[in-house]
Parts: sequence; structure tokens; C-alpha cells
Amino acid sequence: MSATLDKAAAENFPVAPAFLPRAWRDGLTAVYGYARLVDDIGDGDLAPGGHDAVLLGLDPAAVDDRLAMLDAFEADLRRVFGGTDGPPRHPLLQALQPVVRTHGLTPEPFLALIEANRQDQRVARYETYADLVGYCELSANPVGRLVLSLTGTSTPERIRRSDAVCTALQIVEHVQDVAEDLGRDRIYLPAEDLRRFHVTEAQLAAPSAGASVRSLIAFETERARELLNEGTPLVGSVHGRLRLLLAGFVGGGRAALRAVTAAGFDVLPGPPKPTKSGLLREVAAVLRTAPRKG
Repeated sequence: MSATLDKAAAENFPVAPAFLPRAWRDGLTAVYGYARLVDDIGDGDLAPGGHDAVLLGLDPAAVDDRLAMLDAFEADLRRVFGGTDGPPRHPLLQALQPVVRTHGLTPEPFLALIEANRQDQRVARYETYADLVGYCELSANPVGRLVLSLTGTSTPERIRRSDAVCTALQIVEHVQDVAEDLGRDRIYLPAEDLRRFHVTEAQLAAPSAGASVRSLIAFETERARELLNEGTPLVGSVHGRLRLLLAGFVGGGRAALRAVTAAGFDVLPGPPKPTKSGLLREVAAVLRTAPRKG
């Protein structure tokens, strides 16, 4: 469990910073742990030994059967929401249950994250940008919606802005992780864009990016920036410490995009990462410029 939560430090944005109220931090940590574990199941990144499979009632060897693990994890999630066969078995879901009850969370966003990882087992390429956005609706947007639910601030307009931010952050991650994703035989850059910029899969496997790949990455970077800008008014629609948290999400995305740009859009040697000072500058800029509403 701690190994899963330790991965929070590698994110582009703060997951549950210390300035938040304890109840929010506990809720965000539980939600992050859930999302991280689902991704680890889908990516085959669970700790060796099959302990997670045993916790979910499977044979240890089933840890390598990602669809079976996702099915078992969904069954355990349903126990969080009052399944008939007892309490949840996995410690991360046991930690999630009081958060669900306290905040009246519904199963839909949690189920969407599982479905995104099922899709990762079936779909390794995305033909169009619309297809990729559809994937982000499962893999990223539920997290933002959960943040709004945990903080009691959901409105239709905020959900719309949050979806834009979360889709942008997911695309940023895909841009940073082109080489790592290809190592898993996944390409999240839309095939229509690869054709537009005359990029082949072999070029994505090169040690460094040529001009056509850099042009493609610059295009996807700008796309993500536009989405972040569309979602930024979300920050100005809330107050206090939540405003700081959401500025952290947006600023983290902007800092990651700036790092990609500073690398000359060559993401193939490894994901360009923002510095801590760069992140803080971007967060401060978001706080200065996000229009205040409400």
C-alpha cells in the first residue's frame, strides 16, 4: 500500500499538499491510492509475489492476468458501496470506504477508472483525437470530478472546466511518456496526427526525435495548453485552500508543458520534467491571472 502511495511524488502536480484540511488530505490520498493501484494493475506494475491477487481472492499467479485482476478489483470496489459478500478485502479499498461514506461518493467515477484500464488491454492505438478524448473521459476526468465531490464544490460549470483540465493533464502525460508508452506497445498520439506530420512508429522508437516528431509533439503540446486555458477559470471559481490546490493542478500541467518546450519537444530520451521552482512560478502565475468568480 505504501509503495503505491509513494508514487504521488512523481506526479506533475501535488496530490494532497499539507496546507489542505486533514479531511480533504485523507480523501485525496485515498482516491489517489485507488487510481494509482488501478493503473498499476492495468500496466502490470504491481509488486512481485502476487500479494495483491491474494488480497482480492485470486491465486497469486493471477497477478499477471490483468483483466482477471481488474474484474476482481471491481468486485472488491462494489463491496465498498455495500456489496452483499462482506467488506472490501484490499487495504486501499478499506481506506477508501470511510471516505466514500463521509462524502457520499458514487461508484461511477471509480468504475470509469477501471474501465479505462480494461480499454488499455484492448486498445493500443487511437485513430483520432476524438477517440483519445473519449479515453481521457474514463482515465482522467473522473479524478477531477472526485476532487470536486470531496470538497463539496461540484456544479455543472465546474465539472466542465475540471474535465478540460484533467483531459489536458492526461495528454501532457502522454506527450511526456511517448517512449515509455511505446515500450508497453501503446501509442496515445492519434494516428491521424502521425500521418499529418509524416511520423512513423519507427521514428517514435528512435533515441531522439527528428524534426517531424518534434513538430508532432509541439502540436500536441499546444493542444494540451489550449485545454488547460479552457479549464483555468475553474481556479477562480473557488476560494481559499481549494483555490491553491486547483492552481497546483493547472500550474503543474503548465510547468510540464514548459519543460517539454524547453527540451525542444524531444521527449524520446525520457520525459522532460519541470523543476520545483518552475512549478512554483507557474502556480503563482495561475493564481495571479485566474479570473475570480462567485
